[in-house]
Amino acid sequence: MSDWHTSSYSPNGSNCVEVRQDGTGADVRDTKHRDAGSLSFSVSEWRAFLTDVDRL
Repeated sequence: MSDWHTSSYSPNGSNCVEVRQDGTGADVRDTKHRDAGSLSFSVSEWRAFLTDVDRL
């Protein structure tokens, strides 16, 4: 997987989530609790999420 990154809308990279993506999907974790693990999403789940967010 690629490196973790935060949204460019996050002012200092904290108080948000981090994402890393590759050809199999995406992992998401809390920047304040990185050691708590991450949630994994398949490509289709991640695309559906991004599509829904884009509609907001």
